[in-house]
Formats: sequence, structure tokens, C-alpha cells
Amino acid sequence: MSSAVQVLEKSTAPAKFKAATRVPAAKGQASRLLAAALRLTWRVAKPTVVIALFLALWETAPRLGLVDEVFLPRFSVVVQAFAELVASGEMWEHVSTSLTRSLSGFTLALLIAIPVGIGIAWYKPVADFLNPILELFRNTAALALLPVFVLILGIGETSKVALVLYASFFPILLNTITGVRTVDPLLIKSAVSLGFGPLRLFQKVVLPAAVPSIFTGVRMAAASSILVLIAAEMVGARAGLGYLITAAQQNFQIPNMYAGILAISIVGLAFNGILVALERRFSRWRNHS
Repeated sequence: MSSAVQVLEKSTAPAKFKAATRVPAAKGQASRLLAAALRLTWRVAKPTVVIALFLALWETAPRLGLVDEVFLPRFSVVVQAFAELVASGEMWEHVSTSLTRSLSGFTLALLIAIPVGIGIAWYKPVADFLNPILELFRNTAALALLPVFVLILGIGETSKVALVLYASFFPILLNTITGVRTVDPLLIKSAVSLGFGPLRLFQKVVLPAAVPSIFTGVRMAAASSILVLIAAEMVGARAGLGYLITAAQQNFQIPNMYAGILAISIVGLAFNGILVALERRFSRWRNHS
């Protein structure tokens, strides 16, 4: 009888042990999930709190008389003006006009600057040939050349797209050169030892390693393309966010002026968010390194 009891205890002992170890494992998994949720919440809440505090200050400062409400309307008033411009279709007209100009010049800059930057970084004769003229122009501010673009290309769309192209070109070019030239030499030697030819070496090693630096230049160029275009639209345009801001200021429609500025911020944030998502997509290998 005692032997039967001992056999029964031995058979139930592993089950008890598994049940006892399962509880701490479940608790550990739950704590990890809770910690991950708290980190995500804090990551989202931190910028949200800062923006909320800024908007609260914007709303309360005119109410308390800290600033003149004529020149700095309450945030709620600006939002109302923004909503009225959206409802009338005027906001979309200006946003679409600016986006068309900005994206046209920005896309042309991408198509030209990346191949030129790769050529300069990869082939010394190309660098020796192009560096003098590029050094001359990259130290000349885009807005300083605005009158030149207007005189040569006219006051229409071509001059504005060309100005955006010029402003976007150099950030992309310089970061492409830096990205290609700073690839780890050990990676290149390892690929060559594995029998990679020049084309495959560039495709599989050099270009992926240069992507982060290239995207840094692309994001800088995106910001430049919007800012330079807005300045150009303030000088000579009949539509666009820059024109909206200038016209509202001249007609003393101050809420509309701030609504235009708010629209520029939203467009810039959306533009940057898209580029950050693309960067993560094209450099996923970094997350696994």
C-alpha cells in the first residue's frame, strides 16, 4: 500500500512543479507587457503634454491680457478661422498649390542630387570636375537668388519650382556624399573577398549603408523646400500658403494669417512623418543589428 502511495506522489510531483513554475512565468510576461505599455504611453504622452501646454498658453495669454489679442488671437479663434477657410475650400486651394510646387521641386532635387552625390563620392574624377562649381553655389543662400530666378524664369510656376529645387538639392547632395564615403571599409573588403563585383558591391553594401545619411539630407531638404517656397510665394504669387499669409496680414485678417501658419506646421509635420516612415522601411536592417 505504501509503495502505491509513493508511486502516486512521484507521478503527481512533476505536474505540481509545472503548475508552480507556470504562475511566475505568467506574472513575468504580464509585467513585461505592462512595462512595454507604459513606455509606449509615455512616448506618446510626452510630446502631447508639451503641445497641450503650449496651446493652453496660447489660449490663456490673450484672455489674461498678457498679449494684445488683436495681434495674437486666441487659439480657439485661429481654429475657427482655419475651419472657415477649410469649409469654403480656400484653404485646400492654397495648400494644394503649395504642395504641387514643393513636391515638384523636391522630386527633381531627389532625382538629380542622389545620382550626382553617388558619382562624386564613388568616382574621384567626377568629384574633381564638379566640386569647384558646387562649392560656389552651395554657399549662396537660395532666397538670395530669388530675384535672379524671377528675372530669368519669370514670376510664374517655373521660378518657384526652380527655387525649391535649388534649396533642396544641396542637403541631399552633401548627405549622399557623406553616406557613401563613410561606409565601413571592412564591409567593402568583406564583400570584395566574397567575390562581389562593383555593381553588386554598390547595390548590396554601399547603398544600404548610406541610406540613413541620405534620408537625413532628404528630411532637411523637405523642410527647406517648404520654407523657401513660402518665402517665394510671399513675394510674387496669387495662390499658395505664403500668399495666404501675406494677403491676410495686409488685409488685417490676423486669424487667417495664423491659420495659414498653422497649415504650414501641419503640412511640415505630415511631410516629415512620411519621410520617417520611409526611412524605417528602407533601413529595417538597422533594427536587427
